[in-house]
Parts: sequence; C-alpha cells; structure tokens
Amino acid sequence: MNKIYVVGMGPGKEDFMTLQAKKVLAESDCIVGYTVYLDILPESLKSKELISTPMRQEVKRCEMAFEKAMKGKKVSMICSGDAGVYGMASLMYELSDRYPDVEIEVVPGITAALSGAAVLGAPVNHDFCIISLSDLLTPWEKIEKRLRAAAEGDFAIAIYNPSSHKRKDYLQKACDILLESIEEDRPCGLVRNIGRDNTESKVLTLKELRETEVDMFTTVFVGNSESRIINGRLITGRGYKIEGNTDIRGND
Repeated sequence: MNKIYVVGMGPGKEDFMTLQAKKVLAESDCIVGYTVYLDILPESLKSKELISTPMRQEVKRCEMAFEKAMKGKKVSMICSGDAGVYGMASLMYELSDRYPDVEIEVVPGITAALSGAAVLGAPVNHDFCIISLSDLLTPWEKIEKRLRAAAEGDFAIAIYNPSSHKRKDYLQKACDILLESIEEDRPCGLVRNIGRDNTESKVLTLKELRETEVDMFTTVFVGNSESRIINGRLITGRGYKIEGNTDIRGND
C-alpha cells in the first residue's frame, strides 16, 4: 500500500518537532508543503525531493503528494503546528477517495495555541477554544458568531491569523465584538514568531490589545473571567483551593 504521512512540524524549530515527526521526515523520499514551511525545514532534510505550491493552491499540493505516492515514493505532507488544526489533514482525507491505493497517516504536532501558551504562562489551562480570523474560507459573519459565543461561554480564546495585509483591522474588529460582553481590562497576551529565534511576547489588557498591531505570525490569547496576570505571566486557573488563599484568583 502506498502511503502519505501528514506531518505537523510544530512552530518551526527542530526542537519543537515530535520524535515521530522527525523519524517520518527522515525516512521520507519526498516532502511536500507550503513554500514557507519548506524553508524552515532542518538542513538535514533539504537534500530530499521537495515540492511546494504557494498559498491558495492547497488542492493542487495535495494532488501532487498523492501522485508521488502512487509512484511508490514515501511522501510527507508537512504543516506548521498540528496537521489537524487548520492544517492539511482534512483536505487530504477529502481527496483520498480519488486515490484508493494510498493510505494516509496523520502525525501530530504542537499547535500554536499550545506552544504560544507555554511562552505566556498557562492561559488555556481550562476550557478554551481556537478561532481563526481569516475569512478566506470562512465568512466573516460566521467568525463573528463564534467570537460572541466564545465570549458568552466564558472560554479562554486563542486567536489565529489575527491580521494580514488585506485584513489589517480584523483583530480590532474582533476585540470590539468581545468587548460587547467582556470587560476592557480582561487579561490577554500575544506571541509572535513562536519557537523561532526572534520570538516576542506581551501580556496586556483587552483594551490595549485592540490598539495593538499584529501580523499573521502572531497568536493572540484572550483570558476567561478567571484569568489573572501573576508575576508577568498570563494564568487561567482551574479553581484549585490554595492554602492561605480562597483560590488562585487572589494572586494578582
């Protein structure tokens, strides 16, 4: 049976790849991925056959991977973060009925909600959701509904794709929606270039977040009603009773 691995490579650096991901990529004949992801592959993997397509050619990229696998090549389709979180895993399965002789295996990776959270402290340590602000494939009206539902449900929120050249004000729009039901001093945080040499992070309020300029390489975190900033870290407690305090909420 011909096989394709859909590999989550984490935020970028080899240190953030799982051992399974490293093993699969090392054993692959061909690695397929978005150009930016191929560029950040470890040097030891760049001697392999590399195939890329630009953004918005995801279907073509998947078809190329299937075609290589049909020729007997061991193929890895790489994604940043986790392949099943805004990655290529679902599209590969959706196309798989055209290639019944190819088996698919998903190799998990560390998604930005987790690697970014580790930089900030523990902002998603209770119920949380991930919402992308990209309206390339999802209508903005649906994104608005999800933001309101997350705020009303008191979820901690990780926001992906908060801005781009064409969507410069989308994070501001999202903050305005959240501010309909969330106080302006709600603790928030952001991390840019997670897992790379120039990683930047900041803890701030929702009001301050609204006025902050971000880009596509930034992951934004909005705390829930229990979240606090403790020693410069964004913490969402689980409600444990701590001796000497009623709970973690007393530790501003």
